[in-house]
Amino acid sequence: MTQSAVATRYASALADVVTSGHSALGPQEAVTELRSFEAILKESQELQNALTTPAVPVNRKRAVVGRFADMLKLSQISRNFLFVLIDHRRITSLSEIIHSFEQIVDERLGFARADVASARELTEEQRKAVNAQLERLTGKRIRMQFRVDESLLGGVTARIGSTIYDGSLRGQLASLEHRLRAEV
Repeated sequence: MTQSAVATRYASALADVVTSGHSALGPQEAVTELRSFEAILKESQELQNALTTPAVPVNRKRAVVGRFADMLKLSQISRNFLFVLIDHRRITSLSEIIHSFEQIVDERLGFARADVASARELTEEQRKAVNAQLERLTGKRIRMQFRVDESLLGGVTARIGSTIYDGSLRGQLASLEHRLRAEV
């Protein structure tokens, strides 16, 4: 099984738990808690080594995770999920699992993720306008990630899944060129 298939399997299981009607932990809280543990894990090479080396017994790894979970005040669901990752030697996949989890939850809640690139930083008003336009085009609620792409002359491009919406100056000029050639 590929690494992303493994991440998707664990992420889907967690999504099943937190999106059930009787879960004490919401999806966004789960992401926040897991990201806080992920940050500590990334900061400490010693912790990474302790949690990934086969020489350390699983019960010791669980004790270490339990201490950090107490320190971070993680919910029982997040704590148990981290224990499952420890038990199955998947803690190294935590970042990928969190990413997959966010995508799965968004999909279940009817959101589409958009990667929006612009020539310069967009104002809040411009971001809202882009969001409204993408929601109208897709018929879905949109979660956007913004970035500046200095290769753009102006305008905005948005990628949702494999679809690219090109509102950039370069894209508009290419479209104009195509129409002019078609008329000749």
